[in-house]
Amino acid sequence: MSKRVELVFDFVSPNAYLIWWPLRDLVRRTGAELDVIPVFLGGMHKLTGNAPPMIRDADVKGKVEYSMLEMQRFIAKHNLTKYKLHPQFPFNSITLQRMLFAADQDGRGVQFVEAMLPAIWQEGVDVLDPASLGAAVTAAGFDAKDLYERSQTDEVKQGLAANTDNVVARGAFGIPTMFVGPKGAGEMFFGKERLDQVEDELNKQA
Repeated sequence: MSKRVELVFDFVSPNAYLIWWPLRDLVRRTGAELDVIPVFLGGMHKLTGNAPPMIRDADVKGKVEYSMLEMQRFIAKHNLTKYKLHPQFPFNSITLQRMLFAADQDGRGVQFVEAMLPAIWQEGVDVLDPASLGAAVTAAGFDAKDLYERSQTDEVKQGLAANTDNVVARGAFGIPTMFVGPKGAGEMFFGKERLDQVEDELNKQA
């Protein structure tokens, strides 16, 4: 059995950006394989009753402020100094996620994420403008027209919805969620602060 991490992923989550490179370093260091599971975070929230932290915790004195402090500590620890809050955050990621799903069908999901994260969370590309998004996808080395056309098909729409349903059925409620172990049956870890636990779990595997 090969070591494997499945990362539940939606571009709209800042934590999806923040965990990406530390997780990539971790899987390289441990000799693991990394899969992305494209989902729609808005759908996950609807299915689970969850909400973005700044909404969910808005009435809890001090909690949002502490979460921002913790984020800055994580950024400093992992030298993620290029990160910028996207000017359209929270943006509707459904088309982008469907394009990711299509790329993942081609076996290039990890490459699509790696190429597009800087465009979104460092350069602030207009993800709601088809021309701007298409240009960024093309610059990343993908066929933007093909991915967009496939993103509009029932196959891809239903596939993304099924992924979302499946990760919720496995216990996921937010991002970043990681499953460590056999594909479709790994141990679940939630939060970018769980990377040490993820590494411990990987080191248990043959």
